[in-house]
Amino acid sequence: MLPAQEAAKIYHTNYVRNSRAVGVMWGTLTICFSVLVMALFIQPYWIGDSVNTPQAGYFGLFSYCVGNVLSSELICKGGPLDFSSIPSRAFKTAMFFVALGMFLIIGSIICFSLFFICNTATVYKICAWMQLAAATGLMIGCLVYPDGWDSSEVRRMCGEQTGKYTLGHCTIRWAFMLAILSIGDALILSFLAFVLGYRQDKLLPDDYKADPWACLNVYSAS
Repeated sequence: MLPAQEAAKIYHTNYVRNSRAVGVMWGTLTICFSVLVMALFIQPYWIGDSVNTPQAGYFGLFSYCVGNVLSSELICKGGPLDFSSIPSRAFKTAMFFVALGMFLIIGSIICFSLFFICNTATVYKICAWMQLAAATGLMIGCLVYPDGWDSSEVRRMCGEQTGKYTLGHCTIRWAFMLAILSIGDALILSFLAFVLGYRQDKLLPDDYKADPWACLNVYSAS
């Protein structure tokens, strides 16, 4: 049997090692998640045609392509800075909230630099709140987006049966499904960051617990 003090030291060492391993995994998943969110923001494959649609085409948050009536060519329009070409106000709102979620996720990655100047628990909690806000932005974007399905451009492609939250003959594409799944991903990452932050508090001295920004004060004074 090991002495109690030595056993406690071994347990503490393993505790720190496991926390760091989980932290590395969380950071890697956050970077991968940011790439996924950027892809679903840019790609125009949120909804698209099917075998029963009058015309071929697909729609994203800000760009879309609809087939020409007289030819099989797709006419594409829209851009993130060209708000006048976005066919619905709901699409503009959804684009804003998804973009907000994307920038918050990227911002949480930028906050990784705070690990060098501030205590780890504080950084985890900052990132957790940013990821929770990103999940909220993505959720609002996914809820608002179908409200724009009654626009004339969508109805022209999907049929006259198309309306708000009714897609007619069109189908949901992979980007929209990924956006819905990304809400859960952001919530999981946020929860994991909160757990890591509060677990890290147990490893800090009492003076750092009293002032979580003490390291920043020391850094600025130097």
